[in-house]
Amino acid sequence: MSAPAYEVAVRAEATLGEGPTWDAATGRLLWLDILGSRVHTYDPATGRRTVRTTEQHVGTVKPRAGGGLVLNLRDGVGLLDADGTFRWLHHEPVPGRRANDAAVAPDGALWAGTMRYDEAPGGGTLSRITGDGTAEVVLDDVAVSNGTGWSPDGRLMYYIDSPTRRVDVFSYADGRVDDRRPFARIEEGAGFPDGLTVDADGCVWVALWDGGAVRRYTPDGRLDRVITLPTPRVTACAFGGPDLTDLYVTTARVGLTAPHPTAGSLLVVPGAGKGLPQPAFQG
Repeated sequence: MSAPAYEVAVRAEATLGEGPTWDAATGRLLWLDILGSRVHTYDPATGRRTVRTTEQHVGTVKPRAGGGLVLNLRDGVGLLDADGTFRWLHHEPVPGRRANDAAVAPDGALWAGTMRYDEAPGGGTLSRITGDGTAEVVLDDVAVSNGTGWSPDGRLMYYIDSPTRRVDVFSYADGRVDDRRPFARIEEGAGFPDGLTVDADGCVWVALWDGGAVRRYTPDGRLDRVITLPTPRVTACAFGGPDLTDLYVTTARVGLTAPHPTAGSLLVVPGAGKGLPQPAFQG
């Protein structure tokens, strides 16, 4: 169950590094620091990096089909055009609540999660937001909405509400989910499931907050690989690179009294597997 060694792709001190996403159109890896209100890009071919500061905490950044980015922000979902123009797509500020992880579904809609800053049970949601700004709350009893992803055939959606210590799976069709059931459980002492990604074989890779690892589960829910990392607060993972074979992993420094030198950096495990091309947001 061992795996290839990690490398430091971008040495950083992100307070809460999150959301790695490969932007195939630009050949860049997008990632962010939620509490630092920063959106990062990294070009592995050249090493070039950029940092953009947002005006409020940012939970997710994803590429849009026509260029630019969609952002899951504290007060709602916004669109950032290539020329830097920003506008709200769905503005819904709720005191004490912020954006967290989000993912783009096979049909191009954004499934955007929220959570309360105090992580109160039931204080978060998972909503489906389309390119015209229509928002539908799918789950309204969430504590810490986190990893979301789809099987290669688009018939299953995986989802994490971190305090449950579970990865759940839904049946998915035409933008709807039903038949929620447990897919994998994280045992006591192994950390909490955070972000996830699904690979070309239908395996589910799960980042473990306070677990210092990324795990891979087979489509039947069996644990078959563990990538051990040097810092405990591992937040999310995604495949990137031109062949989608490199696993990028974000990490956090928040709450660590003596952080490891890699805490808050973007890590990469070259040749870890084979990822799925991710749809861009249709909006």
